Amino acid sequence: MADTITAPTFAPTIAPAEAPVESPSRPISDDGDHDRFAHYARKDDVTRSYVTGEAIVALCGKKWTPTRDPKGYPICPTCKERKEAGWKI
Repeated sequence: MADTITAPTFAPTIAPAEAPVESPSRPISDDGDHDRFAHYARKDDVTRSYVTGEAIVALCGKKWTPTRDPKGYPICPTCKERKEAGWKI
């Protein structure tokens, strides 16, 4: 009779799963601080941009394609300053 060696068996241990923690939401920034603000731009240009995807220029000079609701962001300080100084969009 031959001696047979059997490998020990181990029961897998499963750690309890922790509930995922949701981090506070923050605006997504793609290319710098200008994306963290709502900008002043002509309403007609914003509407056209939403339809065509064409980039527009804000009062501060930022060129972008608006895609997010600006109500969730503070007003761009440069746009605000220029508007108060009488600059036209």
